[in-house]
Order: sequence, then structure tokens, then C-alpha cells
Amino acid sequence: MNLTLLNEKFENCSCGRKHICLIDYVKIGKGAINTLPLLCEKYNSILLVCDNNTYRVCGKNVETILAEKISNRIVLESNGDVVIPNEEKISEIESGIQSETDLIIGVGSGVINDLCKYVSFSHNLEYFIVATAPSMDGYASVGAALILKGMKVTINARPPKAIIGDTDVLKNAPQKMLQAGYGDIIGKYSCLNDWKLSALINNEYFCDNIYNLTLSQTEKVKPFARGLLNKNEEAIESLMEALVTVGIAMSYVGNSRPASGSEHHLSHYFEITGILENKDYYSHGIDVMYSTAITAKIRENIINSYPSKYIFSRDKWISDIKRIYLNSADEVISLQDKIGWYTVDERNVIEQKWDKIINLLKEAPSFSECTNMLFEIGLSYSDFIEFYGIEKIKDAVLYAKDLKDRYTVLWLNYKYFKGEFLE
Repeated sequence: MNLTLLNEKFENCSCGRKHICLIDYVKIGKGAINTLPLLCEKYNSILLVCDNNTYRVCGKNVETILAEKISNRIVLESNGDVVIPNEEKISEIESGIQSETDLIIGVGSGVINDLCKYVSFSHNLEYFIVATAPSMDGYASVGAALILKGMKVTINARPPKAIIGDTDVLKNAPQKMLQAGYGDIIGKYSCLNDWKLSALINNEYFCDNIYNLTLSQTEKVKPFARGLLNKNEEAIESLMEALVTVGIAMSYVGNSRPASGSEHHLSHYFEITGILENKDYYSHGIDVMYSTAITAKIRENIINSYPSKYIFSRDKWISDIKRIYLNSADEVISLQDKIGWYTVDERNVIEQKWDKIINLLKEAPSFSECTNMLFEIGLSYSDFIEFYGIEKIKDAVLYAKDLKDRYTVLWLNYKYFKGEFLE
């Protein structure tokens, strides 16, 4: 990946903004891990952060390669395959920081990256990430996705100074992590449509160039589903490059808008409620892909309808939020009271722009196209319905939007189409 050329292209964008990425180095390919000694020449005291799985897969090798440079090591214990990026894990990593520490190297995927991103930013340290799976698009983003006080939140931080994706490591990632990475990319069809929708209805900032950058990466990866299942190295390298590029797109904007919309909000819903209820949930990217199919159904329903009068019952809303989010309900209510979107009626704007809205919604893949993409990557929509149950999915369609401060098709559906989810 030629990061210099990419940055030059976006430095003076036609949207009027100067887009900047603070990443210095990206290396994706066979043997990429062997570039670490040269990259770490100026550092003397490195904190290595892994979990027990990623230490075995790659962390031990990193430790050997950097030898005397590693002054401390934190290996987080996972609960099965899951490490929850919460206050406890943050404190555990912070305990490994010494006065002489000058670099954090994370070895892992989403959670390790988010934790290292947050801790390094909080302590004014640089960090590198050595990827162990092409499973999500947050490697290069500025945001750290954490679970604080039981809520899924994204904290603005800094991206890593270097991203290393060694295909000799990446190709050995479990199939479900390859499915997750593919799902996270396919979800861009939904989030990009949401971005355009908010720009149309709310006049939100929108950049055509960043939109097209993200869309091009999505289109590039889409045909590689079967190749990923077969552990094809070209497919894995293409997926990893796309995930990093989309992360850079987020860095250019300064938030996750080019990569996260209604499909991510639904995914966060399933994760948060799973943690609150102590129930199983799919990995983030797999939930994103399933949720992209849900958003396709919602868009098709809206296309075949017409906006109704907006009626809001605050008492019912509060009752439902408390039922769903349990001890995190007050955080959710406080966020939405601060945003104030429940008190805004956009019906006049929507009616004036109705034809444009319909044409825009039609740009996203259909439900049939989404289920075909699921099939290509070895997933089944019916399995998803059976796993969560239709009632939980209906609740998600109604109230996943409340977890974030971002306008998506979920808001349009809730306020003017009765929040319906047609099976």
C-alpha cells in the first residue's frame, strides 16, 4: 500500500477539507513482520500487548524478533474467544506501562487494537499494531471502540504509527474471523447509503471522494468470498488492504461515518444486549453482514410505503429502553435527550425530497443480493433469525439507533414508517 500517494490525493480535497492520516507505515504481505526491527530502531522500551490466543499465534514471535527491546508484556485472558474492551482490561494494560516505556505494540485484532489505541493515546505514547486476522476495519481508524459502564462507545484517539499485516499469519486466522472481515467490508454498502441519506435530510457533511474510496474497496473485495474461505493469499491480502484503507478513510473524516451506519448500530445492539443478558452473540463483522441484510429489508419496506405522521410516546420509549438496556438504560436515555432527535419532525423535508430519498435507497443492495453474499461467504440468514429470534431483531430495528448519535435509515424507519420490520 502506497500511503504517501493516498495522502497526497486527499490532502487538498474538492470537498474543501484537508484530510490527514497520522499513520507512518503500512506493510501488508508475506513476511511483513520482519520489518519490525527496522521500524523499532528508535525505541528502547516496548510494552507488548496480546491476549492468550494472539500471543501463541504471533506475539511470541514478535517478542523473539524484538528481543531486548521488549521491556514488559501484558497477556490478557480471554473468556473463550472473547476479550471485552472494558475498564478492567484498560487498567490491566496500564499496569504494564513503566516510566521508560516509549512504545506499545499490540498483537491481535479488533479488541487488542482498540485497547492499545485508547491506552496509548491516554498516556501520550505511540503504538504499532501487528494484525493477526483481517477481521475488522478499525486498524487505521481514529476511534477506539470500548464498552464503558456497559455501553458501547467510540472514543476519539489516534491511529497506530505502523500497521503490520503478515499474510503468513493472517491466512491462519479462523474462518469466522475471515467471514467477519468480509462482513465488515460488505456493510459499507449500508453505511455509505446512510451517510448520503443524512446529508440529504440533515445537511450533514459529505465527501464524494471518501465515499468513492470506501465504495471502491468494497467492490474490490466483494468477489473474493470463496477465495477467503479457501484461505487464498491474494484474497486475504486484498481484504486486509481494504480494511486498512477504510480505516484510513475514517481517519480522513475524523470519525467513523464512512464505515459505520445502521448495520453497525444493529451489530452493537446484539453485542451489548448479549453482554447485559449473558447470552451468546456473533462476532462484530458477522453481525454487521447479517445486519446489512436487515437494513436492506428496511429500505425495501420504505421504498414501497409512504411516510406517516410522526407520533412519539416518551413513556413507552423509556419503558422499552429500560426493558432492553437494563442497568445501561439511563446512559442511553441521557444520550438521546442530549441529541434531541425525538423532538424533531423532518416530515416536511422528507416529503419535499421524497423522490430523491427513494432513488437513494435503491442504490443499496437488495435483500436478495445481501442473502446471496451471505451464502457466498458460508453464512445463512435463516441461521441468524433462529439464533437471535425475530422478537429480539424487531427490538433491534426499533432501538439500536439509540446507542449512537448518528442519523441512519433506522431513524427514518422509526419516525415515519412505524419502525416496522417485515419478516
